[in-house]
Amino acid sequence: MAINTEKNSYTIIFSILMVIVVGALLATIAQVLKPTITENKRIEKQQNILYAMGVNENDESSANFVAETDAAKLFEQYITEQLVIANGSAQADDKAYLIDVKKEQAKAKAGEERRLPLFVGEKDGKKYYIAPIRGKGLWDAVWAYVAMDENMVVQGAYFDHQGETAGLGANIKERYFMDDFIGEHLLDASGNFVGIAISKSNADPLNKDKQDNEVDAIAGATITGDGVSAMIRNDLKLYVPFFKNLKKTN
Repeated sequence: MAINTEKNSYTIIFSILMVIVVGALLATIAQVLKPTITENKRIEKQQNILYAMGVNENDESSANFVAETDAAKLFEQYITEQLVIANGSAQADDKAYLIDVKKEQAKAKAGEERRLPLFVGEKDGKKYYIAPIRGKGLWDAVWAYVAMDENMVVQGAYFDHQGETAGLGANIKERYFMDDFIGEHLLDASGNFVGIAISKSNADPLNKDKQDNEVDAIAGATITGDGVSAMIRNDLKLYVPFFKNLKKTN
C-alpha cells in the first residue's frame, strides 16, 4: 500500500520523526564532544589566570595568552596554591579553577553560601592573588581575572565579554584598557574598599594617579564601563575579609 505523502498526518509524523532523529544526533555529538569542551574551558581559565599575573606572550601593543600546549605546565609552575573561600574561611582546593562563578552568583542570590575561588601565584619572588569576577555589560556578560598584591593593589587584569559592541564595549579586552589597571588601588586612603570606577570624568587620562580609584572610560562604551565598575565593586569586595586576615597573619 502506497503512503499518501500529501496528507497532513504524514507531514506531522515526518516532522516529529525528524525532530527525534536530529535531537538524538545532537545529543550524541554533545556527549562525544563534552570531554574536549571541558578540557578547552580548563585551558582557557588557566591562560586567563596566568595572563592576569603577567605570565603571557604580550608584545608591545596586543594581548596574547601563553600557548595552549604550555598552559597546564605553566599553571603548575606559577600557581602555588588554589583556595576556596566559604563560610568565612579559606581552604586549599586544587580544583578551585573549576568553580563556575556564574553558578556561584546564582546560589548567592538564592540565599545559599557562595564559594569564592582565589589563586595564589608567585613570579620573580612576588606573590599574586588572582580572583575571577563576573558581571553584566551592555548586551551580555562581562568577566575578568584580577591579580592583586596583599594590599589589594592591582598587579594585572584580563577582561573579556560575551557580546559587547565591536570597537566600543568590546575594547575592554584590549591592552590599552587592561594595562590601565596595573597599580590601581582598590582601597581608599583610609583602607576602605571602594573598587575602581571606569570614569568618563576622570581627570587623569594618562592614568598616572594610581590612588584615585579610577581609570579612564572607553569612548562610546558607557554602559559597558558601568558594568565593569559594578563587577569590580560587587565581586572583589567579597575578598576583603581574606586580605584583612592575611595582614593579621603576616
